[in-house]
Amino acid sequence: MNDIESLPLIKPDIKRRQYNRCISVAILFLLGSTITIACLLYKTDQPLESPVVFKGRAARGAKGAVAVEAEECSNVGVDILKQGGNAVDAAIASTLCIGVIDSFATGIGGGGFMLIRSPNGTFEFIDFRETAPDASTEDMFVRDPELAKIGALSVAIPGELRGLELAHKRHGKLSWNELFAPAIRIARNGFKATPLLEVRVKTEEVWMRKSTEWSDVYLPNGVAVKQGDIVKRPTLADTLEIIATKGADEFYQGDIAKSLVETIQAAGGIVTLEDFQSYQPVIRRTLSTYYNGRKVTTCSEPTSGPVLLSVLNLIERFQFKVEGLIGLNLHRFVEAFKFGYAFRTEMGDPDFVHNEERVDEMTTKDYASKIRQRITDGTTHEPLYYNPKFDHVEAHGTMHLSVVDENDGAVSLTSTVNLVFGSHIMDAKTGIVLNDQMDDFSIPNTPNQFGLYPSEFNYVGPGKRPLSSITPTIIEKDNKLEIVIGGSGGSMIPTATLNGIINLLDYNKDIYSAVAAPRIHHQLLPNVAITEHGFDTRLEKELLLRNHTVFQLPALMCVSAVQAVRRLPDGSIEAASDPRKMGLAAAY
Repeated sequence: MNDIESLPLIKPDIKRRQYNRCISVAILFLLGSTITIACLLYKTDQPLESPVVFKGRAARGAKGAVAVEAEECSNVGVDILKQGGNAVDAAIASTLCIGVIDSFATGIGGGGFMLIRSPNGTFEFIDFRETAPDASTEDMFVRDPELAKIGALSVAIPGELRGLELAHKRHGKLSWNELFAPAIRIARNGFKATPLLEVRVKTEEVWMRKSTEWSDVYLPNGVAVKQGDIVKRPTLADTLEIIATKGADEFYQGDIAKSLVETIQAAGGIVTLEDFQSYQPVIRRTLSTYYNGRKVTTCSEPTSGPVLLSVLNLIERFQFKVEGLIGLNLHRFVEAFKFGYAFRTEMGDPDFVHNEERVDEMTTKDYASKIRQRITDGTTHEPLYYNPKFDHVEAHGTMHLSVVDENDGAVSLTSTVNLVFGSHIMDAKTGIVLNDQMDDFSIPNTPNQFGLYPSEFNYVGPGKRPLSSITPTIIEKDNKLEIVIGGSGGSMIPTATLNGIINLLDYNKDIYSAVAAPRIHHQLLPNVAITEHGFDTRLEKELLLRNHTVFQLPALMCVSAVQAVRRLPDGSIEAASDPRKMGLAAAY
């Protein structure tokens, strides 16, 4: 990946369109600043260039299922269901578990979103996205955008624990303390390093060596952890025990909050104890549409749920399931992506960007019918054809989990600390890894290659939540739960989730094949269709004939991961964790 000339960039018409190094650089920026995932399982006694295929599988059962990005955490969730807990209980326990194991992507130092379906069919969306500190300013990263990625200024106020607390108070069955027990045990007694953790630490070990709080955990005795090594996090275990006993208030108002603020400020940050004390999760409206008779429910802003709905509305009329996955349908799918991402440039934190009417318009069938007329079957177009208002590139990694209980209560939850190991700050007293979510805000006054300025709707502001690509989704058929799905992978989350949905509903794939199949992505800027290794080359050629530029990901690189659970017509259940993150789902 160091030599951009070697990248497999396919040009549809060199004479007509002079693509040069800058388009490759744009793609490298997209991929390099996003949490990339090793698609294959690495053997510990082999160099990283020598992979063996990770053999994933579907989990099947009669009652409930959990799909998380680590098998141990899927099992934790199912154990909670077996103990009489519901989907929310299982989601909380699994979230805390994965925060211990996959601290490079998620944890209580971050935030996210939770979509809940109660057994009676009602929905609730809890927004526990991080917020900007009160001392934040719109132009704070203009001089040095890197400060938004690494270091104390990149830290936003974590929301995960307040979000989990609110969900538990409103929907939980088991005690708060019971839900923390598995994560505490795993943190204290240790867990086996996953192959993905090995890759992450190997990539990040240079800066980790400079900090004892990091090196003590991930480079014991000076050697980076490898797959199968036992990793212990006793300091975090102590912190989780305190929160389990005293509640989330200790994190936001007590000694834990004071320690986190002290650490952030000592490193040059602007977060205050008042910022922690004032943080609150928000219950926001859910949004839904119908896709070929099925009701699709997702989250409103600041997630990208409206983008997902707008794409489904656009493609519904084409009836992909009639002709299957052919070149024309793939082209139409990509064109719908491009319109969807153009729409996304007008979105932001709804508490600051009051464009609810515009969002509602863009997710209607009538609006889709107007836009659909602009999808030309013979060719694609340059970005400005799709009428983006601003530029917004988001690049981060995340964790997603999907849960269904025996009563068809369901949770689709996504949480993140943003880039790899967040801000690179771990509080020594608590073991908490702090996010770098400030990087998800737009930085003013820097137009892209098309002359579009960053989204003014997503500029930094005190107490503001950055726009997110996260799209938790739940699908019903005839008022009965059918699918719980969502993804991780920065700006590729909506398209990854849509790929999974279309594979299930239109192309009749089983749950594991729907999740594991090579995917296609387009986010309008840069104007390139990105396919995963193994994607059908005949379909890629169909895109070339319609003037698309296609970028083939290298064989060992993926950027997104999807977790899904499905209730089958016979009442049984199946679940799949994306093999790209080498996880396994669990069911019973």
